[in-house]
Amino acid sequence: MTARRSLFGVAVDPLTMDQTVERCLDAVRERRPLEVGVVNAAKLVTMRRDARLREAVAGCDLVVADGQAVVWAARVLRSPLPERVAGIDLFMRLLAAAEERGHSVYFLGATQEVLDLMNRQVADRFPGLKVAGSRNGYFADAEQPEIADAVRESGAQLLFLGMTSPKKEIFTAAYGRRTGVHVVHGVGGSFDILAGVTRRAPLGWQRLGLEWLYRLLQEPRRLARRYLTTNAAFLAMTARELVRRTPAAGSANRSY
Repeated sequence: MTARRSLFGVAVDPLTMDQTVERCLDAVRERRPLEVGVVNAAKLVTMRRDARLREAVAGCDLVVADGQAVVWAARVLRSPLPERVAGIDLFMRLLAAAEERGHSVYFLGATQEVLDLMNRQVADRFPGLKVAGSRNGYFADAEQPEIADAVRESGAQLLFLGMTSPKKEIFTAAYGRRTGVHVVHGVGGSFDILAGVTRRAPLGWQRLGLEWLYRLLQEPRRLARRYLTTNAAFLAMTARELVRRTPAAGSANRSY
């Protein structure tokens, strides 16, 4: 097993998409719990000041780089990762594998309208998939134990959380094991994309690490301040970390 890479104090698994999918399917086959965490630039920035989110991500069994900016930063900091493992792509790969292997899934998150749209899309794209159940993501904290028990009673083997951070990470940390599923994967806004409510950036934009810009162009008023602030903070974090990791010039060979 390849050793984890440390980025900004976060342990990240240097896995390819294929390896990540295989780890998840192994967990289902072996009937053991596996909590998947994903990190992107925005989340790494937030984790610096949000202890609950930081602890929840650290508690995941697997943590992969969801953002291309994280892959680039890892390369600059000499802790290379093989590739980006985008949460939505992992989601789609696992749905296809679950259909093929007869595994059952549960969807938790988004509004009821989006969830209904997504369930119809899933039925069209994966007609053989066993959907054990689904529930929207609008619930009070006090309802979380009841929801976890409902997932357990459904008999689902994989649970996908279409919720924002840090809600999905905190739910996973507190109730992931209680749900009884073998794999928990927080997919964020992927339900909206699969439902057709939100458009994903074209492949060329994804390869250039510009998905954030594509989203910004779709919703400039709502996202402009957040993205510009987050991106600047992430660049500053990377620069500080690079300076910290780089020995002072000539210090190793200084002569007097």
